[in-house]
Amino acid sequence: MFFEVNNAKVYAYTGGKAFDAAKPTAIFIHGVLCDHSVWALQSRYIANHGWNVLALDLPGHGKSGGAAPKTVEDAATFIGQLMDAAGLQKAALIGHSWGSLICMEAAATLKDRISHLVLVGTAFPMKVSPALLESALNTPEKAIAMVNTFSRATLSPPNGAGSWVFGAGMALGRRVLASNADTNLLHAGFTACDRYANGEAAMAQITCPVLFVLGEQDQMTTPKAAKGLIDAAQAAGKTVKVQMIANGHNQMTESPDATLFAIRDFLAA
Repeated sequence: MFFEVNNAKVYAYTGGKAFDAAKPTAIFIHGVLCDHSVWALQSRYIANHGWNVLALDLPGHGKSGGAAPKTVEDAATFIGQLMDAAGLQKAALIGHSWGSLICMEAAATLKDRISHLVLVGTAFPMKVSPALLESALNTPEKAIAMVNTFSRATLSPPNGAGSWVFGAGMALGRRVLASNADTNLLHAGFTACDRYANGEAAMAQITCPVLFVLGEQDQMTTPKAAKGLIDAAQAAGKTVKVQMIANGHNQMTESPDATLFAIRDFLAA
């Protein structure tokens, strides 16, 4: 379905269910050069088990119009505006990678309007190597290949079954990059991650429980890179759970069931 936010149509996948603002709602936020489809299994399951689901295409990405966010803070402001447009007083936020930073910053500003915060494949600071930033700007096809290589624990599923996750990731990246002729979404998203400096301060301001879903073999946001956020949340007295997943950075596609069950159980608690 589409919502009107800042005079632009923004797309949200609802898991095949009609949206009902009276139900509890989970908002899923994708990472750099991705769209709502990365949450296909998780969002559809949650939508069929008592929740509204809004799996977003961020502005300027995929099916969503408007200007692509230049900073984590800009994207976090958009989340509040979307909730207002949807008539939502409260929602759970679930974000992957760049999306995890957006959700964390939004939870810090929206406070009691956020019921749960799920950070999948997160890190702070989320620095991006100068070589990858340069490649994202000047040779995006090469950068997309680099990202998909380091984002996967394997380049194909175990035992060769199912879809080819590396090839699917390459196709998704190309499709999302082509969806915006005005902005290099790969470079813009990585720059936003690299420059975000409010992580631990934001974590101290949130008021809801927090779940960290971390990939044991994640080479993009290594589990140890989330330690500062975990420590900040615990020091601030937050309810914190850490779930390790035996895979790489894209847990939603490499370990879809384990990622789903971690999210499902946390929302039910």
